Amino acid sequence: MQTVNLRSFRQIVRHHKKRIRNFLTRLEKKAPRGLESIAEEANKTVWIGTNCMDCANCCKTMSPTYSRKDVIRISTHLDMTEKAFREKWLYKDKSGDWVNVKKPCQFLDPESNMCKIYSVRPGDCAGFPHHTKKPMLDYMHIFKQNIQYCPATYRMVEEIARRLKSPS
Repeated sequence: MQTVNLRSFRQIVRHHKKRIRNFLTRLEKKAPRGLESIAEEANKTVWIGTNCMDCANCCKTMSPTYSRKDVIRISTHLDMTEKAFREKWLYKDKSGDWVNVKKPCQFLDPESNMCKIYSVRPGDCAGFPHHTKKPMLDYMHIFKQNIQYCPATYRMVEEIARRLKSPS
């Protein structure tokens, strides 16, 4: 497993973001045959060398959206009313979604990079970084967003590009 240096990751992304976003846009416009299976294999490769607890950049820089079920589950776990939970930890963003009041996430333990409510975390967190949502083309906007936050997503897109350039 390689430890993630977030500072160098941000520099790499800044340098390559436009190229990678353009690559994803080209995939959206004209997906090659077998893209889903290429993405599945790239995803497997990425996770061999990735440990999210070494990074937790998603928890440090993003906020999940909280569904009503998330709010009920988490507030119950914390022995709070839904209203008290929302008032203390969440606000409605301009899209009308409930999101964290602050960043990094209030439930992230900065010493261990572990989630304090992991067993009841929001569905958005449980599914992150959403690599396996299908069809992939319907979620390309998620990849475009997440390359700047998630080293695993960045490496997955790079791995897809490498596999598409390599002769089979």
